[in-house]
Amino acid sequence: MSTKNTKHEPSGISRRGFLKGVGAGAVATGLLQEVSESAGIAEAATPTTLGPGEIPIKLNVNGQSRSLNVEPRVTLLDALRNRLDVTGTKKVCDRGTCGACTVLLDGKVVYSCSVLAVEAQDKKIVTIEGLGTPDNLSDMQAAFIEHDASQCGFCTPGFIVATTAFVRDNPGATLEEVREGLGGNLCRCGTYAGITAATFEQAQKGGA
Repeated sequence: MSTKNTKHEPSGISRRGFLKGVGAGAVATGLLQEVSESAGIAEAATPTTLGPGEIPIKLNVNGQSRSLNVEPRVTLLDALRNRLDVTGTKKVCDRGTCGACTVLLDGKVVYSCSVLAVEAQDKKIVTIEGLGTPDNLSDMQAAFIEHDASQCGFCTPGFIVATTAFVRDNPGATLEEVREGLGGNLCRCGTYAGITAATFEQAQKGGA
């Protein structure tokens, strides 16, 4: 019985085939590059990135332009308190739930712990200091004092900013509407009765 030697061809891509493919690919790449250059096709510009180091920004705080350097990750709350010494805005939960850090951004109520400082550029920022001073109280600040609407005081600045905007936007609001409108701010001391009374009074007067 005779046997035959069977020669098996290797499966897959051979070394010679691979090298041929690489050579063809290099030629094609060169041709494409030449075509692109001859057609005047420019490479896409690399996008500009900010950070991670500090960058210069300007913030309009209570009518004043303030210059400072911050990392892009810094919140508006931390920029106000730690860089600009605007400490009326309080840092309590730092999670966008308690409202102690409430400020006005272009007239809108926002939690400053949830806004980046770089995002607040070219916007008008109003904090509790921009509403009134001890010698020149706003109507809402005076109403809080009259109705004994504060205790420890940590929530008070945020409440006054929020209620000032609420009565501005809801003149003549009912008591139920006032209670609903105060839902974004928390008072751990439980002085809601005084806060509600002060806000309702100002709403009936048509403004803060």
